[in-house]
Amino acid sequence: MNRRTFVNTGILSVCSVPFLNLSADAFVADQKPAWIVDWIKINEAQLPGFRALKVTDPNHRYFGGYTDHVEIPNPHTTSSFIAKACILMACPESVYYQSADTLKEVEGAAAAMLKFQHTDGTIDLLATNFHSTPDTAFILENMIPAWQFLKKSQTKGAGQSLAYIQTFLKNAGEGLIRGGIHTPNHRWVVSAALVRLHGLFPDKRYLNRIDQWLAEHIDIDPDGQYTEKSTNSYSPIVNRSLITLARGLSKPDLLEPVLKNLEMTLYYVHPNGEVVTEASNRQDKGTIGNMSKYYYCYRYMALKKNNGRMAAMCRLIEQTSTPQELAGYLDYFLEDPTLWQPLPPDTPLPVNYVKAFPYSGLVRIRHGNWDTTLLSNNPGWLTFHKGNAVLQAMRVAASFFGKGQFQSEKIEQNGNKWVLRRHLEGPYYQPLDKDKISPDGNLDKMPRTLRKQSEIQELNTTVTITPTDNGVDVDLNITGTDGVPVSLELIFRPGGTFTGVSPHALQPHAYLFGGQNGSYTSGKDTIHFSSGRIEHKGVQLRGALPAMDAPTVYLTGFTPFKHTIRLS
Repeated sequence: MNRRTFVNTGILSVCSVPFLNLSADAFVADQKPAWIVDWIKINEAQLPGFRALKVTDPNHRYFGGYTDHVEIPNPHTTSSFIAKACILMACPESVYYQSADTLKEVEGAAAAMLKFQHTDGTIDLLATNFHSTPDTAFILENMIPAWQFLKKSQTKGAGQSLAYIQTFLKNAGEGLIRGGIHTPNHRWVVSAALVRLHGLFPDKRYLNRIDQWLAEHIDIDPDGQYTEKSTNSYSPIVNRSLITLARGLSKPDLLEPVLKNLEMTLYYVHPNGEVVTEASNRQDKGTIGNMSKYYYCYRYMALKKNNGRMAAMCRLIEQTSTPQELAGYLDYFLEDPTLWQPLPPDTPLPVNYVKAFPYSGLVRIRHGNWDTTLLSNNPGWLTFHKGNAVLQAMRVAASFFGKGQFQSEKIEQNGNKWVLRRHLEGPYYQPLDKDKISPDGNLDKMPRTLRKQSEIQELNTTVTITPTDNGVDVDLNITGTDGVPVSLELIFRPGGTFTGVSPHALQPHAYLFGGQNGSYTSGKDTIHFSSGRIEHKGVQLRGALPAMDAPTVYLTGFTPFKHTIRLS
């Protein structure tokens, strides 16, 4: 979850603005370009959506605060309101500029934030984390800009609100210099919050705590990927945090991992502007997301390094994201007017490549309007995108001793081919030797590892992927024990239509493919697949993963199973 946008999407999409040309305005340091003004108007249109979430009962503990969509008062929605309102009160272009009525709402919300805050300075993420240092740091992404913009606005009577927010910030700082974290990215989010606090209220303890985290070094691998590999959530958060640290500490070397990650991410973009998420080891694994979360980082680096590829990615993000998504980062762009400068000229983005990322366990292949991702240690070992037509995953399983779901520990290159393998064994077990038998017959004392194996069955699966001019050939070879049922799944993104397949009589969203040619169309884009094979209708085999809630095409057979399916 992006904690900057905790409010539900119904509120965040109340305003529709035409496509923004973020590169066209001449840069004048004290004059906002038209696209920034448009972003202000988007935020302005979103503010009334908070009204339905406000706690209005004066006897309620969190009176003046805001609830989530299930009516639980919480600091995240409340801080989101405070930040948005304070930003708008500081913008002369907004109807909320220096608004007394809005200030009154902010004052009540800021008072509620102090009630959400524990005596140790932390707050709770009520869905999971309590007395949470990292979630306090995420909250400061709202509360620090709120204090800065409200002070800048010179709104009459803002003293009490500023005092409430300042108390919250200083209390939070005490929590951040002591509290621990859960995951790698939290180190940099906490550090970024501390450096911003230090900029407002200088305190050597903030810097000492940052030094403790930075002493662990930035967790970026030779591929250019952070530990969590979280392309749709935490990678852009880490990049923003490191930029904040580099600026706040005057340590430009902290921009190097950002640049390295952004360079890598150029190869993680599907033709329709979505980001590859299947290799993530966080909750965004396999989710659908565009590149809007990266926009600030790419624009910052494009201008900082005069980098044409970063600029080209900015322009692609502008075309494939909604204005509402980009406007969610308005505070970053108001805080740093140098970002208003026109982007440098484009250097072409990579759109034709075969590139392996061994530390992330994936291979990316793209040719113009189609791309495929090969994945190790993943039962969904192949995806195929052609515009907005998407094969979300290809999976294969055999009913082999309840463990026949295929995935490969690694991806091997063989010339222009990529190979995935797995070897399985299914043994039987002999009676125990007398000296290994427990007198009380307790099987816990006689584990199966003490027994001799016999009649060992084997299953060897090899998948070979070969790029072609307009797609990939996928060759499957499953051998060893004969007569084992096999089921191959082609799992598509919902919303499209099929040709050349037949609905399964018993399984919802399931289709059988026994002919030579099939297709899946979404909008103007079509994925073609050939050829089919149906030798049985057991599409859900014992030991296989449950079917996904998505339209799925099945091919079935028995071992030895040798088959080629072509995607184009």
